[in-house]
Formats: sequence, C-alpha cells, structure tokens
Amino acid sequence: MVERSLRVKVAGLRLENPLLLASGIVGVTVDSLTRAIESGAGGAVSKSIGLEPREGYRNPTLVATDSGLVNAVGLSNPGARVFSEELAAVKGRRLPIVVSIFGGGPAEFGRVVEMLDGNEFLAYELNLSCPHVEGVGTEIGHDPEVAASVVRSVRSRTKKPVFAKLSANTHRMVDVAKAAVDSGADGLTAINTMRAMTIEVETRRPTLSHKFGGLSGTSIRPIAIARIYELYQAFKVPIIGCGGVSTWEHAVEMLLAGASSVEVGTALYNGYGVFSDINQGITNYMVRKRFKKVQEMVGLGHKF
Repeated sequence: MVERSLRVKVAGLRLENPLLLASGIVGVTVDSLTRAIESGAGGAVSKSIGLEPREGYRNPTLVATDSGLVNAVGLSNPGARVFSEELAAVKGRRLPIVVSIFGGGPAEFGRVVEMLDGNEFLAYELNLSCPHVEGVGTEIGHDPEVAASVVRSVRSRTKKPVFAKLSANTHRMVDVAKAAVDSGADGLTAINTMRAMTIEVETRRPTLSHKFGGLSGTSIRPIAIARIYELYQAFKVPIIGCGGVSTWEHAVEMLLAGASSVEVGTALYNGYGVFSDINQGITNYMVRKRFKKVQEMVGLGHKF
C-alpha cells in the first residue's frame, strides 16, 4: 500500500498536516492554541497581539447571519508582555504556534517583535488587514509603502519566518503583496474577513456596537479562492489560504488554487472535531486521486 503523508513545509514551517487554526476565533491564551493542535490542527495562529493590552469594543461584537458571521471584537488581547510570559511557560514543548501581531506602524510592530521573539514559536503572521479597527488595519494593508515599511521593521528584528496577512477589501492587494514580498516576507496569508455590517430591522440600529465588522464563513470562500489564485500566479512564495473553510472539499479547493496550507476559523464554532474531519477527507481524496503528498496538489487548478 502506498503511504500518504499530510506533512507540509511552508517557508520553513514543518507541520504534521496542512491545517492551521486561524487567528481571531480563539487563541488569546496558549492553552486555547494547544487545544486546537491536540484536536488535529497542524498548527495554530494566535489572536493578534499588540504592544499594550486592549479591551476591544463593547458588546455586541458578533452577529450570525445567513451568509456567515460578522464580528467587530476590536483586536482585544492581553498585550505583548503578558503573551510573552505565556509563551515562556511552555518553553521546550515545541508547539507549532504562529503568533499574529498588529501595530499602529512600523516602529510599533518592531517593538512587539522585540518583546516576543525570544520565545519558542514557529513564525509571525502580520495582521495588515483588519477591516474594522482604525489605525492598525486597512490603513496599513491598503498602502504598499506602509506595508513594506512594516515588513522591513519586523524582518530586521527576527530570523523567524514572516507571513503578511492580506486584505481583499482593496483592489491593490497584489501591489501590497509585492511590497511585502520585496521587503522580506517569507509568505502570504489570504484573506482576512470582508468589511460588512447588519442592521436590526425592529430597532433600526446597526447590530454591532462598532457598526462595521468583518464577514467570515463560507460566503467569502470564493473571494479567497480568487485571491489565492491571483497570488499564486504572481509570486513564488508560499501562500496560506484562509476564508470560509469548513469541509475537506473547501481545503482541497484552496490547495488547488495555490495555497500550501489552509487556516480554519469560523467552522470551529461547530466543534474542534472539524480538524480531524477535514484531515480525514483530504487523506481519502489523496487515496482516490493517487497523490502521495499534499504538495502534489498545490496549484493544480492552474493547469487548465
């Protein structure tokens, strides 16, 4: 019998399978990241960590719709110093953790890295694309020059792999990606949530306290597929796909579009078993299609 391997290598990240917990769902503590890994994720991305503690927006911060979830949590996090202490507490366990970070500009991103970098984790994911937080989100991810400065600031302070997480809320996404890659990013993550809102018809008020939020879930997956496809055509660096993955078919679709690994986020609301379910589905698909390694599937959608 031919052995099938789910192991992947993504810009130096060696993962037991191609699935990562996406940033923003859980992951504000190392314990929550560990739970995802123990449930079958090949790795886990933390919630975005900033320089100082941040409470985020007041409730309501999340609303379910017939097209997915809209959230505006406001990048709540314990701050780099506290999260660094959490990481230090698990030193030696070699957990496949990626730390998502954000800041108000290149200098602030750099200071966050300086506080975190001495700990054991795999890589950084730079949040250049939050659609609902002024000063640290789309203002950075929509401007190639600013994105380039952020990547250079981070790159100069770490030897760990750096992934730039991109926004699909701009027509300049490929320009931002080029700026990030040219400035030293080892890979790209696509995509973040899409800017969205809902209004409660009885009260006639916007549902979320912040009014605008980010749409996640299966409705944004076709957008993510298109963006991944574009990025794969334009760049040689690995891509982590993100946006609306809840089944093995969704994950394979992203691989075929050009992603080397896939993040799972909103689907986690159905339980942590989603990781093992998707991995089993990918394995069965590889057997049927006679693939030995996940890498053999990456980008095959471009051959037609």
